[in-house]
Amino acid sequence: MQLNLSRPICFFDLETTGTNVANDRIVEISVLKVHPGGKEEKFTWLVNPTVPIPAETTAVHGIKDEDVADKPKFKELATEIYNLIKDSDLAGYNSNRFDIPLLAEEMLRADVDFDMKNRHAVDVQTIFHKMEQRTLAAALKFYCQQELTDAHSAEADTIATYEVLKAQLDRYEDLENNMKSLADFSARKKLADFAGFIAYNKDDEEVFSFGKHRGKKVDDVLDQEPGYFGWIQNADFPLYTKKVLTAIKLRKLNTKI
Repeated sequence: MQLNLSRPICFFDLETTGTNVANDRIVEISVLKVHPGGKEEKFTWLVNPTVPIPAETTAVHGIKDEDVADKPKFKELATEIYNLIKDSDLAGYNSNRFDIPLLAEEMLRADVDFDMKNRHAVDVQTIFHKMEQRTLAAALKFYCQQELTDAHSAEADTIATYEVLKAQLDRYEDLENNMKSLADFSARKKLADFAGFIAYNKDDEEVFSFGKHRGKKVDDVLDQEPGYFGWIQNADFPLYTKKVLTAIKLRKLNTKI
């Protein structure tokens, strides 16, 4: 089944130095841009992360320090990648919880003001887990009767994710073939930031989703404990979380003027 697209969608996958969204770095990124009408474009970059790649991570994706030593740093690629994806919805496998948050961190470190306003994020893993509870390799075999070769290569995983989503739409009649519906279905909960430290409650108000203020409205915490803002800004939280919190604080100040 072809995707029902009103604008392009970029399937993408990252290979990284680890799984810490705030601190780890991209070593490979692959993007498959699918346009309305079905035209496809593939792009893959190896990236110098500027930090050592741990041996246990290399054991997963096979990328060593020497493989990326002469490759461009993400800051050198950021504008090119942003221009490629800025008109598109995004899709990936576990992308809502990992790839999009980490990509946002890298973009912000490169001084590119990345956000997801006015576009959709489709997480194929969430659709799969809600329907079948398996891994990407199992998903490809289950839905497409294909073996996933070269797993943990960004390009192979990206293409597999695209094929699985098309097959999911063929299999499940109750899945609507539009990106907003798929994004809503694949969302785990409504978040204000990518990493999940600030969420929305049933009244669509920002609340903290961690620590001693879990479930409390951000506005109330900023009023009652002003130092909490400074603590988050100086602590090891993702840059995008800090950006969202700053925007909330500025919004509060503006309403008081």
